[in-house]
Amino acid sequence: MTTDLLEIRNVVSGYGPTRIINGIDLTLPMGGGLALLGRNGAGKTTLLCTIAGRLALKEGSIRFNSAEIGGFSPSQRCRLGIGFVPQERQIFATLSVEENLRIADLRRGWTMERVYELFPRLAERRKNGGSQLSGGEQQMLAIGRALMSQPTCLLLDEPFEGLAPVIVDMLLEALIKLRKESEMSMIIVEQHAKLALEIAEQGMVIERGQVRVSGSRESLLQDWTEIEDMLAVTH
Repeated sequence: MTTDLLEIRNVVSGYGPTRIINGIDLTLPMGGGLALLGRNGAGKTTLLCTIAGRLALKEGSIRFNSAEIGGFSPSQRCRLGIGFVPQERQIFATLSVEENLRIADLRRGWTMERVYELFPRLAERRKNGGSQLSGGEQQMLAIGRALMSQPTCLLLDEPFEGLAPVIVDMLLEALIKLRKESEMSMIIVEQHAKLALEIAEQGMVIERGQVRVSGSRESLLQDWTEIEDMLAVTH
């Protein structure tokens, strides 16, 4: 029997008095992967920030490992096993790769050596400052730093945004490897919907802060013309 790691019920959140997420339900099993899809402004990043504790929960429930965490701070959620890689990456530009990783080192399962094995480019540039890295290398570092916090659930916000195709391929390969070789659950927000579905076996399309459709990778790909219409930019 599959055990649920993350359970969200009737979640409402947003900025100030504005509601962006309007009653979303979501369940993520242990070791499961979910691609969170939708147009710009649909509420995908808002939902990730709410799960990570960066936005306050207005209504509803967030349970992680069966514990209610709706009132927990971001640092408390991180210690419980929720890792967050924000769209802005937020690495320390004046610190080296090694120093950025050491900040999050809890000296348990994920070590710098394991991160370097997943991202060999970081090993080559371990003494370089964050500001000296390319956009792709900064993204690798942001993911590596999140892994050093020993997450059981990794939240990724637009990991491929603005990156060259060759770097996207490298990151995609690393994330697929991470899913296969660990029991880590993952929620990935990504405009490149089919890439996200290569990583995650489940998908969910959000529209105006509500779930429009959800299902397995296979079912979404089977109805891809309809899904593309939901994701298409309208003017």
